[in-house]
Amino acid sequence: MTTTAQLAAPITFADRPHVFIGGKWVESTGDDWFDVTDSWSEGVVARVRGATTDDVDAAVDAARKSFDEGAWAATPITERADVIDEMANRLAARLDELTKVGVAEVGVTVPVSAMTQEMTAGLFHAVAEEARNVTLVDERTRADGGISRVLKEPNGVVAVIIPWNGPIGTIAFKVAPALAAGCSVVLKTSPEAPLSPSIFADVVGELVDEGRIPEGVVSVLVADREVSEALVVDPRVDHITFTGSTAVGRRIMSLAGERVAKVSLELGGKSAAIVLDDADLNSVMQSLPMGGCMQSGQACIALTRVLVSEKRHDEVLAAYKAALEMLPFGDPWQETNFLGPLVSARQRDRVESYIEIAKSEGATVAYGGGRGGFDHGYFVEPTIVDNVTNDMRIAQEEVFGPVISIITYKDEDDAVAIANDSQYGLSGAVYSADADRAYEIAKRIRTGTVNVNGGVIDFTVPFGGYKQSGVGREGGPEGLEEFFETKTVHLS
Repeated sequence: MTTTAQLAAPITFADRPHVFIGGKWVESTGDDWFDVTDSWSEGVVARVRGATTDDVDAAVDAARKSFDEGAWAATPITERADVIDEMANRLAARLDELTKVGVAEVGVTVPVSAMTQEMTAGLFHAVAEEARNVTLVDERTRADGGISRVLKEPNGVVAVIIPWNGPIGTIAFKVAPALAAGCSVVLKTSPEAPLSPSIFADVVGELVDEGRIPEGVVSVLVADREVSEALVVDPRVDHITFTGSTAVGRRIMSLAGERVAKVSLELGGKSAAIVLDDADLNSVMQSLPMGGCMQSGQACIALTRVLVSEKRHDEVLAAYKAALEMLPFGDPWQETNFLGPLVSARQRDRVESYIEIAKSEGATVAYGGGRGGFDHGYFVEPTIVDNVTNDMRIAQEEVFGPVISIITYKDEDDAVAIANDSQYGLSGAVYSADADRAYEIAKRIRTGTVNVNGGVIDFTVPFGGYKQSGVGREGGPEGLEEFFETKTVHLS
């Protein structure tokens, strides 16, 4: 791992003194602000107005009114798809600004942030294409010879609650298909990363001013947990879609269950990568280290459990160390770096606490474990924890940092059992010289996505989790289906 360190004055961004309700920037009913802190310099780079429960009420009211009046839902879906495409174009035109915001908000490095923003525009376009291909009315012949029409209709008012680790991408996963389906949306963003959603709000505001989206259809609010719960429990909200921790997902599902609201959840992960004995380690190390340390481990799909046979343990550990040593680590504003700091001091302290817990339970730090020698920035070095057993907390709980657990298995059945011994089931990987053999093992892993001999990241195909990693799917036609209700109309 190579490091670079040279502190310069942080890039600052314009403050956001208003809240975005129904397509317009307006005054908040309160006076709460959130500071946006650059995770490299630790300096405040912008301030954003926080929403109140009254602001939430106004946003839901605008969404409910706009949906019930039906102008957006009645717009032909191909025209709605054109609007989604235009959102993509306008976000792409703001690539430089969004890239800088991503570095400041999340701590990802410039090249990673740029890649993420470029991917997001593609996701909007993919949603638009799915919308053009969907069949909204399907005529079917009944058993009695009559005709029934099966209709797809928009859910209604959708509350979209997104995390800090990928805000603009999550908007593409959730808001774009909800709008394509004809829903009205209240987007609640994280106080840690509110700037990129504000840029999205700017784009929506332009489209509202141009008459391409009716007023009331989209609101964007920054709020803490208490205010967010007001959105979840509001009976005027038909569907809640959330990305974040499993603990918060449970809370949302519990609250929504009291009124049987529709819920879709993309939650945590503790994904396992099974390295079979015939795997070529040079090929494995082309994708596995970044699969575990992407966004400095701040990714739900990170491959944080590496399962190796007892026979190849030492060889795999040495190769993983060598691979991490080659990853440039440090100032996220330097384009030569691939790994930067964590999002906040709180997140850094949380990750460090898990490393200490692992040591107290008998594991050993085989690589990293410190702050990389930096005296500023919320850094945790890429870290390998060895001698881990699957019952340890480091193996069972989501750390959300660049901490990799090495776990040994006896045979293939044992490897599959260890991979499945988790409350989570979001992602995974299998490495083998025999792709067919790896595929057969992939089918046995209880997780929503599995990579065979690679590190494919493509959210235009279905993505989501088993078990406590979530409910529902994002991406592809399945992601669009989440925002439709099915109605059957029998014709005599």
